[in-house]
Amino acid sequence: MSNYVFVIDPNKQPQNPVHPAQARLLLNQGQAAVYRRYPFTIILKESKPESEIEQITLKIDPGSKTTGMALVQGNKVIWGAELTHRGQTIKMSLESRRSLRRSRRNRKTRYRQPRFLNRKRQEGGLTPSLQHRVETTLTWVNKLIKFAPIGSIVQELVRFDLQQLENPEISGIQYQQGELQGYEVRQYLLEKWGRKCAYCGIENVPLEVEHIHPKSQGGTDRISNLTVACHDCNQKKGNQDIQDFLSSKSDLLLRILRPAKQPLKDATAVNSTRWLLFNRLKETGLPVETGSGGLTKFNRTQLNLSKTHWLDAACVGKVETLKVLTNKPLLIKATGHGSRQMCRTDKLGFPSCYVPRFKFVKGFQTGDIVKAVVTKGKKIGTHIGRIAVRSSGSFNITLKEAIIQGISYKYCTTIHKKDGYLYAT
Repeated sequence: MSNYVFVIDPNKQPQNPVHPAQARLLLNQGQAAVYRRYPFTIILKESKPESEIEQITLKIDPGSKTTGMALVQGNKVIWGAELTHRGQTIKMSLESRRSLRRSRRNRKTRYRQPRFLNRKRQEGGLTPSLQHRVETTLTWVNKLIKFAPIGSIVQELVRFDLQQLENPEISGIQYQQGELQGYEVRQYLLEKWGRKCAYCGIENVPLEVEHIHPKSQGGTDRISNLTVACHDCNQKKGNQDIQDFLSSKSDLLLRILRPAKQPLKDATAVNSTRWLLFNRLKETGLPVETGSGGLTKFNRTQLNLSKTHWLDAACVGKVETLKVLTNKPLLIKATGHGSRQMCRTDKLGFPSCYVPRFKFVKGFQTGDIVKAVVTKGKKIGTHIGRIAVRSSGSFNITLKEAIIQGISYKYCTTIHKKDGYLYAT
């Protein structure tokens, strides 16, 4: 069963969401029109006799990669969504820009003064990739407040004990005695790996610090992801994953991976953003409650629900019973609003192509969802999908199964304007 449909009156005030069958009936009878495709919302053409509006609770399960959302009316889950963030993409884009600018300073080209020493981060501010997680969540909270009569918000305010994740038996003074106590990183690694290359075992040669899981593939600088290797092995491994590099040496692979521990960057991201998100939610003016991660898991287990982000969100806070009236959450993926860069560059930083100055062509822009009814030619039919615009007015339409090229703008009607997200059900 699909999500319930949002309803707003002619004054754009939220009403009680309705079952998809009831929304279909209103549309067929001409009493309502489609107001928005994602999330699906209809607008009534005439005001109906005032009926009692039942308040809805918005529940949020923040995550590092995906945030779950659910709307609960009484004890009924009527709407769910999973919002996928693009924090890692932002981080990689910033690192790419930094490397291009750094290499440009070392070439005989226009010199760009480094500006990182002149900038001060706002007190209490977060890095762009972490700030993005908060902002996208708030964007959708504000959208839902406009389309549904939300009376309260419940957030899972989880806190991860990073040291306890590594050592469940830790207590007391052991928190101040980490594995690096009395060591520097390089010295610690030399002692840990016996002062020999972890891959070939050579001794009495200069050893280099090596990432077990490459940074280019999402690896971190945590001590458990570092080892020591000779120059030849380090160069030979490059940015290969350890599984590929040692695919024929299973014993050595097991010996290296045994000391490695679970990466904790996702838990760190949630820890860093949880209070900022909580304080920003309070600015909406709605009462905000919190629940622990343990309580969420207890509720989900008691209700025998599957482990998904949106059902986790429905189980946040105090829950006695839940009746799930939908099984198809809206899948939302943040894609951003494009780039302001006028000149695209290759991997070495040299110009590869130029971008038109104006994004809009004949009232359309790349990313809009359109309905194209083609009445003549080889591409007769109705095509619904996202468009890529061209200055000539001949667009490409991306469908689930293929890309239809060369569709004139005259056949296109906008269904949903580009808003920086991809949708699926």
